[in-house]
Amino acid sequence: MKHMRLFLFLICLLLPATVQAACEGRDLKADLTPAAWAELEQALEGVPYPEGNHWIATKGDTVLHLIGTLHLNDPRMGAIVERLTPTLSQADAFYFEVTRNEMDAWEQELALDPSPIMITSGPTLIDLLPEEAWATLSSALDERGIPSWMGAKMRPWFLGMTLAMPACLIGDPEASRGLDARLTELAEENGIPQFSLESIEELMAMFEIHTIEEQAESLARMANAYGNSDDQMATMKNAYFDENHAHSIELGRIMARKYSGMSPEVFDEEWNAFEQHLLIERNNNWMPHILNIQDQTAVIAVGAGHLSDTHGLLNQLQQAGYTLTRAPF
Repeated sequence: MKHMRLFLFLICLLLPATVQAACEGRDLKADLTPAAWAELEQALEGVPYPEGNHWIATKGDTVLHLIGTLHLNDPRMGAIVERLTPTLSQADAFYFEVTRNEMDAWEQELALDPSPIMITSGPTLIDLLPEEAWATLSSALDERGIPSWMGAKMRPWFLGMTLAMPACLIGDPEASRGLDARLTELAEENGIPQFSLESIEELMAMFEIHTIEEQAESLARMANAYGNSDDQMATMKNAYFDENHAHSIELGRIMARKYSGMSPEVFDEEWNAFEQHLLIERNNNWMPHILNIQDQTAVIAVGAGHLSDTHGLLNQLQQAGYTLTRAPF
């Protein structure tokens, strides 16, 4: 959930808007075996700040409201924004992963040069992937109404993120109106300045750390993990609204491993690389920007998965001398 806003935007840019059925996934927690529950509980033992989507960090005259967001739309968010508005509307600044204005500017650039997300020269994924893996991915594309020729030209990381989205969200113009978008509207309505914690170019660079051949190998290994996405998304959403972000991440890992069909060792290598690039490194890159906020009240609105664990923003703020208090959400 941590970066889905960007990929929803990219997918909607490539595909025409279509009328999709409502997402009707079911919560998969009921299917967890006792062994899986035990693994989940063991993984969460001792994790710093595993719960809470609204925390207040204070140090001197600096007050930071950390809001764990979900980048996907959900009707339950209306009441959350209503509850948060009296407090957050008094802030001096809002900080997002990437502001909407920067996203809009990048959209214009991408229309002229799609190479950041598309293969514009050289072999396509049909050539780079084993035949069996491409057949599996083509079937998943078809379920989402995406032509296989288009999927073949997507960069491997982008195709993987696209297929992580349930078919019911593809082409839905409201899909990306998650909590980030709603808080952007709140900031705009109250004339509060907005800032980005990273640039889109910095985020894109993380996906290009590995060669396209290495990305294709990773995508092939994960080809079987993209089924049951409606149920997986419903499960993750419910965990989010229960404010259990550490639980959500670990549950996502267990479910992804189950559906991937990979050995635990190979899967863990894939998952750990994903977590290193998209959680740990980004958190570390954001912290200097956050620590530079001085003598004001600011809102830090980022994906909820960035809050917990030793590398999480909450623990890093505590280590930097801030006092943390959980607040109503």
